[in-house]
Amino acid sequence: MEMATGGTRVTIRGKGVYDYRRQVGRLKVRLPQDPAGTAGHRPITELLAPGALYMKNRGAGVPADKWVRVDTATLSDGNLVTGGATDPFAAAELLRGTRKATYVGRTSVAGTPVRHYRGTADLGEAAERASDGNRGPLRAAAKGFATADVPFDAYLDEQGRIRKLRNRFSFVNGQQEGTVAVASTMLLYDFGAPVDVRLPEAGDIYAGKIAE
Repeated sequence: MEMATGGTRVTIRGKGVYDYRRQVGRLKVRLPQDPAGTAGHRPITELLAPGALYMKNRGAGVPADKWVRVDTATLSDGNLVTGGATDPFAAAELLRGTRKATYVGRTSVAGTPVRHYRGTADLGEAAERASDGNRGPLRAAAKGFATADVPFDAYLDEQGRIRKLRNRFSFVNGQQEGTVAVASTMLLYDFGAPVDVRLPEAGDIYAGKIAE
């Protein structure tokens, strides 16, 4: 995920697994180094679930063995940006709001032949057609972003599976005038691999205040 505002560009990278049947996943997201060039941040472990985001090592004041839970429908971006990674299922459901799309041509992604499509999706329309778990978050994003239009590049393999998806979001900077441009790129591979994601028990979730 790349964020750009003014003359500053920030890149966040993550990697993990996702179970499309259960719509749950686990990611390790690595934050960029600070302005001084220090790369001292530990990776944030994230668990994705319908309507919820769980994070470990989220911030100061949270015990090391506790998770922070966020209701994604309460986030102004529907968790398309907040976690530093876009939920793979939510990203795919964004395409349900496609208003226009153009076939660019054949290419390859990581050695896999794919068809490349470029278009624009509407977050509001995507929300109306989304599954129950993503309807609320996508509605929040439609209201929270600077525009509900989301340009995308989608790369589909011969079986119609998404192998690469790049979405470009724009939201208003709450501290400064202007907007923040965010490009979220997702690569999908190793389909069929076993995925074991277990969500935290209630006692493992931190209920206190999180330091910024």
